Amino acid sequence: MAQKRTNRSKSIAKRLFNIQEFLDSVGVARKVAEFKKKETIFSQGDPCRNVFYIQTGGVKLSVVNESGKEAVVAVLGPGDFFGEGCLACQPTQIGTATSIASTTALVIEKSEMVRLHSEHEFSDRFISFMLVRNIRIEEDLVDQLFNSSEKRLARTLLLLARYGKEDKAQRVLPKVSQMLAEMVGTTRSRVNFFMNKFRKLGFIKYNGGLQIDDSLLSVVLHE
Repeated sequence: MAQKRTNRSKSIAKRLFNIQEFLDSVGVARKVAEFKKKETIFSQGDPCRNVFYIQTGGVKLSVVNESGKEAVVAVLGPGDFFGEGCLACQPTQIGTATSIASTTALVIEKSEMVRLHSEHEFSDRFISFMLVRNIRIEEDLVDQLFNSSEKRLARTLLLLARYGKEDKAQRVLPKVSQMLAEMVGTTRSRVNFFMNKFRKLGFIKYNGGLQIDDSLLSVVLHE
């Protein structure tokens, strides 16, 4: 019984680990940056110098090929890191980071992130985040290769609503319609068709923003 209580306490402590408070406690040199909606945080080809930690808002990561076609790689929210390429000696940014809403982020220099490597609780959390994000990118690729555009749209909406993250649930989304087609890999007309279908079925609602219902998961699971 005592062992169970100990394991439960460790589990609770892990969930309650607050990166913001940790950075405050160890005196990490960083600054708080504020970005307006649709503001470019860094562009593809810029030098890699800092790691960013999102406090509020959201960030879109995208890449543009030689012909000018843009693809959305990821959409991140509060509690997520980006710009970590500098830690792998990446000289320039391979993509562009753009705020999708009013966003506040901590800007941490590469040297400070390297110093934090010895802080095991923080480094474990950071590595865990990177592994989860890499898995997500792999799942996105599989989704693009094998699933219909309807399923891809449903999955994208659930991910944007941070489905399954009990401490980060975001059932009402800011206006994201313009980038949905890029994320799903289809046309805007197809996105509009399925969005209307989801609305009629009660999976989504428009009420001061886009509301996502958990029942939308049935579209993803449907064979």
